[in-house]
Amino acid sequence: MGNRGTTFLALAAVILTLGALWYIHRPVIPQETTLAEVEAEAVKGGYRLITTEALAELYRQHRAKVLLVDTRQDWEYRSGHIQGAVNLPLEPTAWSRWRSRGRLAALLGPDQDRLVVFY
Repeated sequence: MGNRGTTFLALAAVILTLGALWYIHRPVIPQETTLAEVEAEAVKGGYRLITTEALAELYRQHRAKVLLVDTRQDWEYRSGHIQGAVNLPLEPTAWSRWRSRGRLAALLGPDQDRLVVFY
C-alpha cells in the first residue's frame, strides 16, 4: 500500500509539473488592436500620431530635426529600414527596457526640440 501511495504521489507531481510548464510556456495569441485603441493610448500617453505621408514630407523638409528610431529586432533592421533611421530594439520585458535606457538617452541627445519618431 505504501509503495502504491508513493507511486501515485510521484505521478501526480510529474503531471502537475508538466501541466504548469505547459501553461507557463504556451503560445499566446496576440490581441488585435484597433486604430481607435491606438489613438486613445497615444492621447493617454501624451504622444502624437503621424501618417506616413506627413512623416515623409516632414523628413524631406527637415531631415536634421527628425530622429527616426526603428524599434524592430536587429535582424529585421538589417533586412531593410528607412535611410537615416537608428535601431533601438524595444523588447516587451521590463528588464530589456531598463537595459535600453542609457542607449535611448544617448540616441536622443541634448536637443529637446528634435522630433523623435518611433516605428
